[in-house]
Amino acid sequence: MTHPGEQHYPPGVTWDAPIVRGSLPGLLADSVAKHGDRTAIEFRDQPISFNDLQARVDIVAAALMRAGYGRGDSIGIFLGNTPDHPVHFFGGLKAAARLVHLSPLDGEIALSHKLKDSGARALVTSNLATLLPMALKFLDKGLLDRLIVCEDDDWGAVNNPQLPLPENPAIVTFRNFTAGATLPAQWPEISADDVALLQYTGGTTGLPKGAMLSHGNLTSAVSIYNLWGSPARAARNQVERVICVLPLFHIYALTVILLGRISLGDTISLHQRFDVSRVLDDIEKKKATVFPGVPTMWIAIAADPSLETRDLSSLVSAASGGAPLPDEVARLFERKTGLSLKSGWGMTETCSPGTSHPPGGLDKPGSIGLMLPGIEIDVVSLDDPTRVLGLNETGEIRIKGPNVTKGYWNLEKESAESFVGDRFLTGDIGYMDEDGFFYLVDRKKDMIISGGFNVYPQMIEQAIYEHPSVQEVIVIGVIDQYRGEAAKAFIKLRNGAASFTIDELRTFLTGKLGKHELPAAVDFVDDLPRTAVGKLSRHALRGLQPAPIMNQQATLQQQTASGGSRP
Repeated sequence: MTHPGEQHYPPGVTWDAPIVRGSLPGLLADSVAKHGDRTAIEFRDQPISFNDLQARVDIVAAALMRAGYGRGDSIGIFLGNTPDHPVHFFGGLKAAARLVHLSPLDGEIALSHKLKDSGARALVTSNLATLLPMALKFLDKGLLDRLIVCEDDDWGAVNNPQLPLPENPAIVTFRNFTAGATLPAQWPEISADDVALLQYTGGTTGLPKGAMLSHGNLTSAVSIYNLWGSPARAARNQVERVICVLPLFHIYALTVILLGRISLGDTISLHQRFDVSRVLDDIEKKKATVFPGVPTMWIAIAADPSLETRDLSSLVSAASGGAPLPDEVARLFERKTGLSLKSGWGMTETCSPGTSHPPGGLDKPGSIGLMLPGIEIDVVSLDDPTRVLGLNETGEIRIKGPNVTKGYWNLEKESAESFVGDRFLTGDIGYMDEDGFFYLVDRKKDMIISGGFNVYPQMIEQAIYEHPSVQEVIVIGVIDQYRGEAAKAFIKLRNGAASFTIDELRTFLTGKLGKHELPAAVDFVDDLPRTAVGKLSRHALRGLQPAPIMNQQATLQQQTASGGSRP
Protein backbone atom coordinates (compact mmCIF):
# COMPACT_ATOMS: atom_id res chain seq x y z
CA MET A 1 0.00 0.00 0.00
CA THR A 2 1.33 3.42 -0.90
CA HIS A 3 -0.61 5.30 1.77
CA PRO A 4 -0.83 4.25 5.43
CA GLY A 5 -4.21 2.91 6.43
CA GLU A 6 -5.58 2.50 2.90
CA GLN A 7 -5.97 -1.23 3.51
CA HIS A 8 -8.68 -0.39 6.05
CA TYR A 9 -10.68 1.94 3.76
CA PRO A 10 -14.35 1.13 3.05
CA PRO A 11 -14.81 -1.32 0.13
CA GLY A 12 -14.29 0.39 -3.20
CA VAL A 13 -12.74 3.56 -1.74
CA THR A 14 -9.15 4.35 -2.68
CA TRP A 15 -6.82 7.10 -1.52
CA ASP A 16 -6.22 8.35 -5.06
CA ALA A 17 -9.89 8.55 -6.09
CA PRO A 18 -10.62 11.74 -8.10
CA ILE A 19 -11.53 14.74 -5.94
CA VAL A 20 -14.14 17.07 -7.43
CA ARG A 21 -13.04 20.71 -7.34
CA GLY A 22 -15.30 23.54 -8.48
CA SER A 23 -17.36 26.48 -7.22
CA LEU A 24 -19.96 26.52 -4.45
CA PRO A 25 -22.70 28.12 -6.60
CA GLY A 26 -21.99 25.31 -9.07
CA LEU A 27 -22.37 22.73 -6.30
CA LEU A 28 -25.82 24.12 -5.44
CA ALA A 29 -26.89 24.37 -9.07
CA ASP A 30 -25.93 20.75 -9.76
CA SER A 31 -27.97 19.55 -6.81
CA VAL A 32 -30.98 21.69 -7.74
CA ALA A 33 -30.94 20.18 -11.23
CA LYS A 34 -31.06 16.67 -9.73
CA HIS A 35 -33.35 17.16 -6.75
CA GLY A 36 -35.40 20.30 -7.48
CA ASP A 37 -38.68 19.50 -5.67
CA ARG A 38 -37.10 17.56 -2.82
CA THR A 39 -36.92 19.22 0.61
CA ALA A 40 -33.47 20.70 1.14
CA ILE A 41 -34.10 22.32 4.54
CA GLU A 42 -36.86 21.90 7.10
CA PHE A 43 -37.15 24.71 9.63
CA ARG A 44 -39.92 25.16 12.20
CA ASP A 45 -41.75 22.31 10.45
CA GLN A 46 -41.71 24.23 7.16
CA PRO A 47 -40.07 22.58 4.11
CA ILE A 48 -37.86 24.54 1.72
CA SER A 49 -37.25 22.73 -1.55
CA PHE A 50 -34.04 22.85 -3.54
CA ASN A 51 -35.85 24.92 -6.20
CA ASP A 52 -37.09 27.36 -3.57
CA LEU A 53 -33.63 27.65 -2.02
CA GLN A 54 -32.08 28.42 -5.42
CA ALA A 55 -34.73 31.05 -6.18
CA ARG A 56 -34.04 32.81 -2.88
CA VAL A 57 -30.29 32.61 -3.44
CA ASP A 58 -30.65 34.16 -6.90
CA ILE A 59 -32.67 37.11 -5.59
CA VAL A 60 -30.09 37.80 -2.86
CA ALA A 61 -27.23 37.60 -5.37
CA ALA A 62 -29.04 39.96 -7.74
CA ALA A 63 -29.79 42.42 -4.94
CA LEU A 64 -26.17 42.42 -3.80
CA MET A 65 -24.94 43.03 -7.34
CA ARG A 66 -27.48 45.85 -7.78
CA ALA A 67 -26.10 47.43 -4.60
CA GLY A 68 -22.56 47.23 -5.95
CA TYR A 69 -21.24 44.23 -4.05
CA GLY A 70 -19.29 41.56 -5.88
CA ARG A 71 -15.77 40.51 -6.76
CA GLY A 72 -13.19 41.91 -4.35
CA ASP A 73 -15.75 42.73 -1.66
CA SER A 74 -16.06 41.08 1.74
CA ILE A 75 -19.56 40.61 3.18
CA GLY A 76 -20.09 39.68 6.83
CA ILE A 77 -22.66 37.09 7.90
CA PHE A 78 -23.77 37.52 11.51
CA LEU A 79 -26.55 34.94 11.77
CA GLY A 80 -27.56 31.93 13.77
CA ASN A 81 -29.17 28.73 12.51
CA THR A 82 -32.00 29.91 10.28
CA PRO A 83 -32.51 29.53 6.51
CA ASP A 84 -31.29 33.13 6.21
CA HIS A 85 -27.80 31.73 6.57
CA PRO A 86 -27.68 29.39 3.52
CA VAL A 87 -29.67 31.89 1.45
CA HIS A 88 -27.10 34.63 2.04
CA PHE A 89 -24.12 32.28 2.05
CA PHE A 90 -24.83 30.98 -1.45
CA GLY A 91 -26.23 34.35 -2.56
CA GLY A 92 -23.09 36.26 -1.61
CA LEU A 93 -20.89 33.70 -3.33
CA LYS A 94 -23.00 33.76 -6.50
CA ALA A 95 -22.44 37.53 -6.62
CA ALA A 96 -18.68 36.67 -6.57
CA ALA A 97 -18.09 38.26 -3.16
CA ARG A 98 -16.10 36.61 -0.38
CA LEU A 99 -17.85 35.97 2.89
CA VAL A 100 -16.85 36.45 6.52
CA HIS A 101 -18.49 34.36 9.23
CA LEU A 102 -19.03 36.20 12.51
CA SER A 103 -19.97 34.08 15.51
CA PRO A 104 -22.92 35.39 17.57
CA LEU A 105 -21.16 33.98 20.64
CA ASP A 106 -18.01 36.09 20.21
CA GLY A 107 -17.39 39.30 22.12
CA GLU A 108 -17.31 42.80 20.70
CA ILE A 109 -13.51 43.01 20.59
CA ALA A 110 -13.05 39.83 18.54
CA LEU A 111 -15.96 40.65 16.21
CA SER A 112 -14.76 44.20 15.62
CA HIS A 113 -11.31 42.88 14.78
CA LYS A 114 -12.76 40.45 12.22
CA LEU A 115 -14.73 43.21 10.52
CA LYS A 116 -11.73 45.53 10.35
CA ASP A 117 -9.31 42.82 9.27
CA SER A 118 -11.57 41.38 6.57
CA GLY A 119 -12.58 44.74 5.15
CA ALA A 120 -16.26 43.79 5.31
CA ARG A 121 -18.29 47.02 5.17
CA ALA A 122 -21.63 45.25 4.68
CA LEU A 123 -23.17 42.92 7.23
CA VAL A 124 -26.17 40.59 7.10
CA THR A 125 -27.83 39.98 10.47
CA SER A 126 -31.25 39.42 12.06
CA ASN A 127 -33.66 41.50 14.11
CA LEU A 128 -33.34 39.00 16.97
CA ALA A 129 -32.50 40.53 20.34
CA THR A 130 -29.48 38.23 20.55
CA LEU A 131 -27.95 39.71 17.37
CA LEU A 132 -29.20 43.17 16.47
CA PRO A 133 -27.75 45.17 19.41
CA MET A 134 -24.21 44.01 18.60
CA ALA A 135 -24.68 44.71 14.89
CA LEU A 136 -25.86 48.25 15.73
CA LYS A 137 -22.69 48.74 17.78
CA PHE A 138 -20.62 48.00 14.69
CA LEU A 139 -22.60 50.62 12.80
CA ASP A 140 -22.14 53.19 15.59
CA LYS A 141 -18.39 52.52 15.63
CA GLY A 142 -18.15 53.29 11.92
CA LEU A 143 -17.22 49.73 10.97
CA LEU A 144 -20.08 49.33 8.48
CA ASP A 145 -21.58 51.19 5.56
CA ARG A 146 -24.65 48.96 5.24
CA LEU A 147 -26.57 46.70 7.61
CA ILE A 148 -29.02 44.24 6.01
CA VAL A 149 -31.48 42.98 8.62
CA CYS A 150 -33.47 39.77 8.15
CA GLU A 151 -36.73 39.43 10.03
CA ASP A 152 -36.93 36.21 12.01
CA ASP A 153 -40.70 35.81 11.79
CA ASP A 154 -40.40 35.44 8.01
CA TRP A 155 -39.84 31.76 8.84
CA GLY A 156 -42.85 31.41 11.13
CA ALA A 157 -43.86 32.98 14.41
CA VAL A 158 -41.94 31.89 17.49
CA ASN A 159 -41.18 33.32 20.91
CA ASN A 160 -37.75 34.66 19.95
CA PRO A 161 -37.57 38.31 21.09
CA GLN A 162 -37.30 40.63 18.07
CA LEU A 163 -36.36 44.30 18.11
CA PRO A 164 -37.56 47.27 16.05
CA LEU A 165 -35.03 48.91 13.75
CA PRO A 166 -33.85 52.46 14.42
CA GLU A 167 -34.16 55.08 11.70
CA ASN A 168 -30.86 55.07 9.84
CA PRO A 169 -30.24 55.25 6.08
CA ALA A 170 -27.47 52.63 6.47
CA ILE A 171 -29.98 50.07 7.76
CA VAL A 172 -32.23 48.20 5.36
CA THR A 173 -34.54 45.26 5.92
CA PHE A 174 -34.03 42.13 3.85
CA ARG A 175 -37.46 42.65 2.28
CA ASN A 176 -36.62 46.18 1.12
CA PHE A 177 -33.10 45.26 0.08
CA THR A 178 -34.32 42.52 -2.27
CA ALA A 179 -37.52 44.21 -3.46
CA GLY A 180 -37.62 44.57 -7.23
CA ALA A 181 -34.27 42.89 -7.79
CA THR A 182 -34.04 41.32 -11.25
CA LEU A 183 -31.71 38.56 -12.30
CA PRO A 184 -28.74 39.63 -14.46
CA ALA A 185 -28.34 38.48 -18.03
CA GLN A 186 -25.14 36.75 -16.97
CA TRP A 187 -23.80 35.76 -13.57
CA PRO A 188 -20.15 36.47 -12.66
CA GLU A 189 -17.66 33.75 -13.49
CA ILE A 190 -16.19 32.15 -10.41
CA SER A 191 -12.92 30.20 -10.29
CA ALA A 192 -12.15 27.35 -7.94
CA ASP A 193 -9.13 29.40 -6.84
CA ASP A 194 -11.22 32.41 -5.76
CA VAL A 195 -11.41 32.95 -2.00
CA ALA A 196 -14.95 32.07 -0.95
CA LEU A 197 -14.69 32.48 2.79
CA LEU A 198 -12.56 34.11 5.45
CA GLN A 199 -13.10 31.71 8.33
CA TYR A 200 -11.51 33.09 11.48
CA THR A 201 -9.76 30.80 13.92
CA GLY A 202 -10.38 31.00 17.65
CA GLY A 203 -7.41 33.23 18.34
CA THR A 204 -6.48 31.57 21.64
CA THR A 205 -2.88 32.72 21.21
CA GLY A 206 -3.68 36.23 19.95
CA LEU A 207 -6.14 37.98 17.67
CA PRO A 208 -8.21 35.70 15.42
CA LYS A 209 -6.68 34.89 12.03
CA GLY A 210 -8.76 34.59 8.87
CA ALA A 211 -8.10 31.32 7.06
CA MET A 212 -8.55 31.93 3.33
CA LEU A 213 -10.78 29.10 2.12
CA SER A 214 -11.24 28.96 -1.64
CA HIS A 215 -14.17 27.54 -3.58
CA GLY A 216 -11.81 24.72 -4.54
CA ASN A 217 -10.86 24.04 -0.91
CA LEU A 218 -14.49 23.78 0.17
CA THR A 219 -15.75 21.74 -2.78
CA SER A 220 -12.77 19.40 -2.38
CA ALA A 221 -13.68 18.95 1.28
CA VAL A 222 -17.23 17.98 0.31
CA SER A 223 -15.94 15.57 -2.33
CA ILE A 224 -13.57 13.91 0.15
CA TYR A 225 -16.37 13.27 2.63
CA ASN A 226 -18.71 12.07 -0.10
CA LEU A 227 -16.14 9.55 -1.36
CA TRP A 228 -15.57 8.24 2.15
CA GLY A 229 -19.25 7.71 2.89
CA SER A 230 -20.35 6.47 -0.55
CA PRO A 231 -20.38 2.69 0.21
CA ALA A 232 -22.46 3.14 3.37
CA ARG A 233 -24.91 5.47 1.61
CA ALA A 234 -25.25 3.09 -1.33
CA ALA A 235 -26.10 0.25 1.07
CA ARG A 236 -28.81 2.34 2.77
CA ASN A 237 -30.17 3.73 -0.52
CA GLN A 238 -32.35 6.43 1.04
CA VAL A 239 -32.67 10.17 1.34
CA GLU A 240 -31.14 11.04 4.71
CA ARG A 241 -32.70 13.37 7.27
CA VAL A 242 -29.76 15.11 8.93
CA ILE A 243 -30.10 16.99 12.22
CA CYS A 244 -28.27 20.32 12.27
CA VAL A 245 -27.91 21.85 15.72
CA LEU A 246 -24.25 22.67 15.16
CA PRO A 247 -23.80 26.36 14.27
CA LEU A 248 -23.62 26.96 10.52
CA PHE A 249 -21.02 29.68 11.04
CA HIS A 250 -18.59 26.95 12.20
CA ILE A 251 -16.58 24.98 9.64
CA TYR A 252 -17.76 21.59 10.91
CA ALA A 253 -21.46 22.26 10.32
CA LEU A 254 -20.81 24.30 7.19
CA THR A 255 -18.93 21.51 5.40
CA VAL A 256 -20.26 18.31 6.92
CA ILE A 257 -23.92 19.32 7.03
CA LEU A 258 -24.82 22.31 4.86
CA LEU A 259 -22.51 21.86 1.86
CA GLY A 260 -22.20 18.09 2.11
CA ARG A 261 -25.89 17.36 2.42
CA ILE A 262 -26.90 19.92 -0.20
CA SER A 263 -24.54 18.16 -2.60
CA LEU A 264 -26.14 14.78 -1.87
CA GLY A 265 -29.76 15.90 -2.07
CA ASP A 266 -30.52 15.10 1.57
CA THR A 267 -32.86 16.98 3.92
CA ILE A 268 -31.35 19.16 6.65
CA SER A 269 -33.49 19.40 9.79
CA LEU A 270 -32.34 22.80 11.02
CA HIS A 271 -32.51 23.60 14.75
CA GLN A 272 -31.77 27.07 16.12
CA ARG A 273 -30.18 25.70 19.27
CA PHE A 274 -29.24 22.42 20.92
CA ASP A 275 -31.98 20.94 23.08
CA VAL A 276 -31.64 17.29 24.10
CA SER A 277 -35.37 16.60 24.12
CA ARG A 278 -35.96 18.16 20.71
CA VAL A 279 -33.04 16.30 19.16
CA LEU A 280 -34.32 12.99 20.53
CA ASP A 281 -37.82 13.87 19.28
CA ASP A 282 -36.41 14.53 15.81
CA ILE A 283 -34.94 11.04 15.80
CA GLU A 284 -37.85 9.24 17.44
CA LYS A 285 -40.82 11.04 15.86
CA LYS A 286 -39.48 12.44 12.58
CA LYS A 287 -37.13 9.51 11.92
CA ALA A 288 -33.92 11.47 11.51
CA THR A 289 -31.15 9.22 10.22
CA VAL A 290 -27.94 11.20 10.80
CA PHE A 291 -26.78 13.33 13.70
CA PRO A 292 -23.34 14.98 13.73
CA GLY A 293 -22.55 16.52 17.11
CA VAL A 294 -19.72 17.65 19.34
CA PRO A 295 -18.63 15.83 22.53
CA THR A 296 -20.55 18.12 24.89
CA MET A 297 -23.76 17.26 23.03
CA TRP A 298 -23.09 13.54 23.28
CA ILE A 299 -22.30 13.91 26.98
CA ALA A 300 -25.68 15.59 27.52
CA ILE A 301 -27.54 12.99 25.43
CA ALA A 302 -25.83 10.07 27.17
CA ALA A 303 -26.82 11.55 30.55
CA ASP A 304 -30.48 12.12 29.58
CA PRO A 305 -32.73 9.86 31.72
CA SER A 306 -35.14 9.23 28.80
CA LEU A 307 -32.47 7.90 26.45
CA GLU A 308 -33.01 4.20 27.19
CA THR A 309 -36.76 4.42 26.55
CA ARG A 310 -36.44 6.30 23.25
CA ASP A 311 -36.85 4.61 19.88
CA LEU A 312 -33.68 5.65 18.04
CA SER A 313 -33.89 2.90 15.44
CA SER A 314 -34.00 5.34 12.51
CA LEU A 315 -30.56 6.70 13.38
CA VAL A 316 -27.97 5.07 11.11
CA SER A 317 -25.05 7.44 11.66
CA ALA A 318 -23.88 9.24 14.78
CA ALA A 319 -20.64 11.18 14.54
CA SER A 320 -18.61 13.39 16.84
CA GLY A 321 -16.26 16.15 15.79
CA GLY A 322 -14.98 19.57 16.74
CA ALA A 323 -13.05 18.28 19.76
CA PRO A 324 -11.65 14.96 21.03
CA LEU A 325 -14.38 12.56 22.11
CA PRO A 326 -13.82 11.02 25.57
CA ASP A 327 -13.65 7.21 25.24
CA GLU A 328 -15.97 6.70 28.20
CA VAL A 329 -18.68 8.88 26.61
CA ALA A 330 -18.54 6.79 23.42
CA ARG A 331 -18.76 3.56 25.43
CA LEU A 332 -21.67 4.85 27.51
CA PHE A 333 -23.61 5.95 24.42
CA GLU A 334 -23.04 2.57 22.76
CA ARG A 335 -24.16 0.69 25.88
CA LYS A 336 -27.38 2.68 26.03
CA THR A 337 -28.25 2.76 22.33
CA GLY A 338 -26.29 0.03 20.58
CA LEU A 339 -24.92 2.67 18.19
CA SER A 340 -21.21 3.09 17.66
CA LEU A 341 -20.18 6.71 18.13
CA LYS A 342 -17.11 7.54 16.07
CA SER A 343 -14.95 10.65 16.10
CA GLY A 344 -12.73 12.21 13.49
CA TRP A 345 -10.36 15.13 13.27
CA GLY A 346 -10.07 18.23 11.16
CA MET A 347 -9.49 21.97 11.38
CA THR A 348 -10.80 25.29 10.14
CA GLU A 349 -7.71 25.43 7.95
CA THR A 350 -8.58 22.08 6.33
CA CYS A 351 -12.26 22.99 5.73
CA SER A 352 -12.95 20.19 8.26
CA PRO A 353 -11.66 16.95 6.65
CA GLY A 354 -8.55 15.30 8.06
CA THR A 355 -9.17 11.85 9.47
CA SER A 356 -12.16 9.58 10.02
CA HIS A 357 -13.05 6.05 11.05
CA PRO A 358 -14.08 3.57 8.37
CA PRO A 359 -17.81 2.83 8.81
CA GLY A 360 -18.12 -0.73 10.03
CA GLY A 361 -14.38 -1.28 9.74
CA LEU A 362 -11.52 -1.82 12.15
CA ASP A 363 -12.32 -0.23 15.51
CA LYS A 364 -9.59 1.49 17.49
CA PRO A 365 -10.96 3.17 20.63
CA GLY A 366 -9.28 6.48 21.34
CA SER A 367 -8.15 6.91 17.74
CA ILE A 368 -9.25 9.74 15.44
CA GLY A 369 -9.12 7.35 12.49
CA LEU A 370 -7.35 7.17 9.14
CA MET A 371 -6.30 9.98 6.82
CA LEU A 372 -9.06 10.54 4.29
CA PRO A 373 -8.73 10.17 0.49
CA GLY A 374 -6.57 12.79 -1.18
CA ILE A 375 -5.07 13.90 2.15
CA GLU A 376 -1.49 13.26 3.27
CA ILE A 377 -0.67 13.36 6.98
CA ASP A 378 2.59 12.74 8.77
CA VAL A 379 4.11 13.39 12.21
CA VAL A 380 7.22 15.52 12.70
CA SER A 381 9.54 16.35 15.54
CA LEU A 382 8.46 19.12 17.91
CA ASP A 383 11.98 20.52 17.72
CA ASP A 384 12.46 20.15 13.95
CA PRO A 385 9.28 20.18 11.81
CA THR A 386 11.26 18.98 8.79
CA ARG A 387 12.13 15.66 10.49
CA VAL A 388 9.45 13.03 9.96
CA LEU A 389 8.99 10.61 12.86
CA GLY A 390 8.34 6.89 12.75
CA LEU A 391 5.39 4.79 13.85
CA ASN A 392 4.12 5.40 17.39
CA GLU A 393 6.45 8.37 17.86
CA THR A 394 4.75 11.48 19.23
CA GLY A 395 5.17 14.79 17.47
CA GLU A 396 3.32 17.51 15.58
CA ILE A 397 0.84 16.50 12.91
CA ARG A 398 1.33 17.95 9.40
CA ILE A 399 -1.24 17.83 6.61
CA LYS A 400 -1.41 18.36 2.85
CA GLY A 401 -4.44 18.19 0.57
CA PRO A 402 -6.71 20.07 -1.86
CA ASN A 403 -8.86 21.12 1.10
CA VAL A 404 -6.05 22.89 2.98
CA THR A 405 -5.94 26.69 3.11
CA LYS A 406 -3.13 28.54 1.39
CA GLY A 407 -2.73 30.79 4.41
CA TYR A 408 -4.16 33.59 6.52
CA TRP A 409 -5.68 36.85 5.31
CA ASN A 410 -3.26 39.81 5.53
CA LEU A 411 -0.71 37.70 7.45
CA GLU A 412 2.10 36.72 5.12
CA LYS A 413 4.64 36.00 7.88
CA GLU A 414 2.26 33.85 9.94
CA SER A 415 1.14 32.05 6.79
CA ALA A 416 4.72 31.20 5.84
CA GLU A 417 5.51 30.01 9.36
CA SER A 418 2.50 27.66 9.29
CA PHE A 419 3.92 25.58 6.45
CA VAL A 420 6.94 23.39 5.89
CA GLY A 421 7.06 23.27 2.11
CA ASP A 422 3.50 22.46 1.08
CA ARG A 423 2.55 20.81 4.38
CA PHE A 424 0.55 22.69 7.00
CA LEU A 425 1.69 22.50 10.62
CA THR A 426 -1.49 21.85 12.60
CA GLY A 427 -0.29 22.53 16.15
CA ASP A 428 -1.82 19.19 17.17
CA ILE A 429 0.39 16.62 18.88
CA GLY A 430 -0.15 12.96 18.14
CA TYR A 431 1.18 9.80 16.55
CA MET A 432 0.35 7.16 13.94
CA ASP A 433 0.24 3.44 14.68
CA GLU A 434 1.23 0.49 12.50
CA ASP A 435 -2.25 0.32 10.89
CA GLY A 436 -2.24 3.97 9.83
CA PHE A 437 -4.60 5.11 12.59
CA PHE A 438 -3.85 8.47 14.17
CA TYR A 439 -4.12 9.40 17.83
CA LEU A 440 -4.26 12.91 19.25
CA VAL A 441 -2.34 13.58 22.42
CA ASP A 442 -3.08 17.30 22.73
CA ARG A 443 -2.67 20.75 21.25
CA LYS A 444 0.90 22.01 21.18
CA LYS A 445 -0.08 25.21 23.00
CA ASP A 446 -1.95 23.23 25.69
CA MET A 447 1.00 21.04 26.63
CA ILE A 448 2.10 21.30 30.28
CA ILE A 449 5.80 21.03 31.09
CA SER A 450 5.97 19.66 34.63
CA GLY A 451 9.36 18.94 36.16
CA GLY A 452 10.85 18.67 32.66
CA PHE A 453 8.23 16.16 31.47
CA ASN A 454 5.67 16.84 28.74
CA VAL A 455 2.18 16.42 30.20
CA TYR A 456 -0.88 16.39 27.94
CA PRO A 457 -4.16 17.63 29.47
CA GLN A 458 -6.26 15.58 27.08
CA MET A 459 -4.71 12.34 28.31
CA ILE A 460 -5.52 13.29 31.91
CA GLU A 461 -9.08 14.23 30.93
CA GLN A 462 -9.61 10.89 29.21
CA ALA A 463 -8.59 9.09 32.42
CA ILE A 464 -10.75 11.30 34.66
CA TYR A 465 -13.79 10.61 32.48
CA GLU A 466 -13.62 6.99 33.64
CA HIS A 467 -14.59 8.11 37.14
CA PRO A 468 -18.30 7.30 37.63
CA SER A 469 -19.07 10.65 39.28
CA VAL A 470 -17.64 12.83 36.48
CA GLN A 471 -19.84 14.33 33.78
CA GLU A 472 -17.38 16.84 32.26
CA VAL A 473 -13.80 17.86 32.92
CA ILE A 474 -11.18 20.32 31.73
CA VAL A 475 -7.53 20.09 32.73
CA ILE A 476 -5.19 23.07 32.44
CA GLY A 477 -1.68 23.87 33.56
CA VAL A 478 -1.14 26.19 36.50
CA ILE A 479 2.05 27.63 37.95
CA ASP A 480 3.81 25.31 40.41
CA GLN A 481 6.89 26.74 42.15
CA TYR A 482 8.35 23.25 42.52
CA ARG A 483 7.72 21.72 39.10
CA GLY A 484 7.22 24.89 37.06
CA GLU A 485 3.74 23.78 36.02
CA ALA A 486 1.24 21.25 37.32
CA ALA A 487 -2.11 19.93 36.13
CA LYS A 488 -5.33 21.19 37.68
CA ALA A 489 -8.71 19.56 36.98
CA PHE A 490 -12.01 21.46 36.81
CA ILE A 491 -14.83 18.93 37.17
CA LYS A 492 -18.59 19.08 36.71
CA LEU A 493 -20.17 16.19 38.56
CA ARG A 494 -23.11 14.06 37.42
CA ASN A 495 -26.45 14.88 39.04
CA GLY A 496 -26.49 13.57 42.59
CA ALA A 497 -22.83 12.55 42.62
CA ALA A 498 -20.68 13.47 45.61
CA SER A 499 -17.42 15.36 45.28
CA PHE A 500 -14.13 13.72 46.20
CA THR A 501 -10.74 14.86 47.38
CA ILE A 502 -7.68 15.38 45.24
CA ASP A 503 -6.09 12.48 47.11
CA GLU A 504 -9.00 10.21 46.18
CA LEU A 505 -8.79 11.36 42.57
CA ARG A 506 -5.07 10.67 42.39
CA THR A 507 -5.62 7.20 43.86
CA PHE A 508 -8.27 6.52 41.22
CA LEU A 509 -5.92 7.66 38.45
CA THR A 510 -2.87 5.77 39.69
CA GLY A 511 -2.00 3.15 37.11
CA LYS A 512 -4.00 4.95 34.45
CA LEU A 513 -1.51 7.83 34.36
CA GLY A 514 2.15 8.27 35.16
CA LYS A 515 3.09 9.91 38.44
CA HIS A 516 4.17 13.08 36.64
CA GLU A 517 0.71 13.29 34.99
CA LEU A 518 -1.39 13.10 38.15
CA PRO A 519 -3.24 16.39 38.81
CA ALA A 520 -2.06 18.46 41.75
CA ALA A 521 -5.36 20.27 42.34
CA VAL A 522 -9.07 19.95 41.63
CA ASP A 523 -12.05 22.31 41.62
CA PHE A 524 -15.68 21.22 41.37
CA VAL A 525 -17.78 23.64 39.33
CA ASP A 526 -21.46 23.97 38.44
CA ASP A 527 -20.64 24.40 34.75
CA LEU A 528 -17.67 24.62 32.41
CA PRO A 529 -17.10 27.28 29.75
CA ARG A 530 -17.64 26.48 26.09
CA THR A 531 -16.59 27.87 22.73
CA ALA A 532 -18.99 29.01 20.03
CA VAL A 533 -19.40 25.48 18.68
CA GLY A 534 -19.97 23.99 22.13
CA LYS A 535 -16.49 22.65 22.81
CA LEU A 536 -15.22 22.84 26.37
CA SER A 537 -12.84 25.79 26.54
CA ARG A 538 -9.48 25.54 28.27
CA HIS A 539 -8.72 29.07 27.11
CA ALA A 540 -11.60 30.52 29.13
CA LEU A 541 -10.46 28.69 32.25
CA ARG A 542 -6.95 30.03 31.85
CA GLY A 543 -8.47 33.50 31.96
CA LEU A 544 -9.44 32.84 35.58
CA GLN A 545 -5.73 33.11 36.44
CA PRO A 546 -5.70 30.46 39.15
CA ALA A 547 -3.38 31.04 42.06
CA PRO A 548 0.08 29.46 41.83
CA ILE A 549 0.60 26.13 43.53
CA MET A 550 3.25 27.02 46.07
CA ASN A 551 4.21 23.52 46.96
CA GLN A 552 2.76 20.35 45.51
CA GLN A 553 2.74 18.38 48.77
CA ALA A 554 1.10 21.25 50.66
CA THR A 555 -1.51 21.58 47.92
CA LEU A 556 -2.35 17.89 48.11
CA GLN A 557 -2.76 18.11 51.88
CA GLN A 558 -4.95 21.20 51.62
CA GLN A 559 -7.20 19.75 48.90
CA THR A 560 -7.47 16.44 50.76
CA ALA A 561 -8.71 18.26 53.82
CA SER A 562 -11.18 20.49 51.97
CA GLY A 563 -12.45 18.03 49.40
CA GLY A 564 -11.91 20.62 46.68
CA SER A 565 -13.66 23.95 46.31
CA ARG A 566 -16.91 24.93 44.64
CA PRO A 567 -16.75 28.51 43.32
